[in-house]
Amino acid sequence: MNAGNLQIQLTYKSKIFDRVKKFNRKHKSLAFLGMAYAFAAITLYNMLFYFYRNSKRFICLLCILLFFVSSSSFSYPAMSLNISFATDVSIEGYSSDTEEALSSEEVAESDAELAVSQDVDTAIIEEAMESVNPDVAEAEHLDPEKQVSLSQILEATGGVAGVSEEQTDEPSAQGVTTFGSDDWKIILINKQHPIPDEYEFPLGTISGTMRCDERIIAPLLEMMRAANKDGVGLIICSPYRDRDRQTMLFENKVERYMSGGMNYMDAYNLASQAVTVPGSSEHQIGLAIDIITDGYSSLDEGFGNTAAGKWLAENSYKYGFILRYPAGKENITSIEYEPWHFRYVGVDAATVIHENGICLEEFWNTYVN
Repeated sequence: MNAGNLQIQLTYKSKIFDRVKKFNRKHKSLAFLGMAYAFAAITLYNMLFYFYRNSKRFICLLCILLFFVSSSSFSYPAMSLNISFATDVSIEGYSSDTEEALSSEEVAESDAELAVSQDVDTAIIEEAMESVNPDVAEAEHLDPEKQVSLSQILEATGGVAGVSEEQTDEPSAQGVTTFGSDDWKIILINKQHPIPDEYEFPLGTISGTMRCDERIIAPLLEMMRAANKDGVGLIICSPYRDRDRQTMLFENKVERYMSGGMNYMDAYNLASQAVTVPGSSEHQIGLAIDIITDGYSSLDEGFGNTAAGKWLAENSYKYGFILRYPAGKENITSIEYEPWHFRYVGVDAATVIHENGICLEEFWNTYVN
């Protein structure tokens, strides 16, 4: 600070103090106002004096800031409403020379066209949205050669099929059944718990080429006999599927969506809603059975209203089977209601699940050690 500036500053402060002194002499009771005025005036003066003394520096900083804002990528470029970095789709009829203003409806339609690629077949998307069953694929349940009834099984075995060898869980010292996480009957398989790499099981034949875990064949046939006595005919379809079969079904679905114009990730996500991702299907461990009945071969919610669907919902637990994906539990199982999909868990676990109105995931959280 040079001598001239210092003298100006001292002169200004002297004037302020002189004014405050005169004010305080005349108005002794308002002396605090004089002091407040002196403090505010001197503070404001010091601030302005500081900026004045460093004016060149602040002007340089301001110029740099303006240059940065005007030339950097953070400034907002003017863009046409018909340009998108996400796609190279062009809007029919658009020209860079067009000077007509777009109405709000035209802008909305333009945005909608940009949001969905014009190359995607919307019929395929609708088909996927309608397919809520993750294990139904290629309509294989409609193939008579992949269906088997009790009479066909008995005919193939000479009427000597299905003597139950039910293995119940061990009771604890208090007489209460306990369930261990290593029990094959209650193994939890879903999208969050894929099939363990080391998991093995004995594969048995139900009839012809239809197979499942051989340990559940006897209780399965017992259940079919009991239903038959009550006048209900049960038909088995889609039991065990190996990983190669599951992979082929899943990849076929992905390829179908990709052929409609979708990229791989979108096709994969959509396919997983229609076919279970390989490695997370209970069919691959031979414990899941899809069931239909005479006069109703569709795997949809309507099966639950048939005599067979109602009988199974009320009686399957007696033979160790549960309705795997019940209504109202979709937020837990991540699977829509499937009244045709039954899973073997053993009589003890099935009884607990049935009596408490819970699903397998809830059973694990509450009863499995």
